[in-house]
Amino acid sequence: MTPFETTLDAETEDFAQQIADSVSSFLLAIREIAREGDASRSISLLLLEISQVLLAGARLGVQRDFLPREEYQPDVGPEADVDELRLRLAEMLGDLDTHSYVFDPYVPGAVESQLSDDLTSIATDLEYGLRHYRAGDVGEALWWWQFSYVSSWGNLAGAALNSLLSVIAHDRLDVDNDAEIEQIEAAEAVLDSDPS
Repeated sequence: MTPFETTLDAETEDFAQQIADSVSSFLLAIREIAREGDASRSISLLLLEISQVLLAGARLGVQRDFLPREEYQPDVGPEADVDELRLRLAEMLGDLDTHSYVFDPYVPGAVESQLSDDLTSIATDLEYGLRHYRAGDVGEALWWWQFSYVSSWGNLAGAALNSLLSVIAHDRLDVDNDAEIEQIEAAEAVLDSDPS
């Protein structure tokens, strides 16, 4: 078997179909979430969609290395225009758009980014592989999805997942209890007025 094989076994073809289905589902969902623009629902839905596509990425990551048939990728046309998607996501996310994350856990320091940019970058990487798949070049699609998962979109999706989870955690766990604050203030006032 050469590194640039052109035929894939049935198991690999089935695997590719499953990845293509996950990618298609993610792309449809993220566009619909952005189109609806419902900020209150979008965080939970984005968390769900990122989690699901990360499962597909993890499945790609543990497979044998897929190798391209040729040194240069076949042309599948221009990249999809994601500017409108990016703008809708940025508008919908508002103040939550900017987040920071650790790009490489083995190198100190955080990176600041926008969720809207990260999500559209993920969509661009996934869509590019899907175009190869739909053109019948399954091997190239698998190679691209695997390569871009390890080199780019896997890290971005992990950071986006963490940021979205942080928003949900703050929403659910950061409860302001006015009665408790009043009790603390009353106790502090008593302590401050104690003559001893």
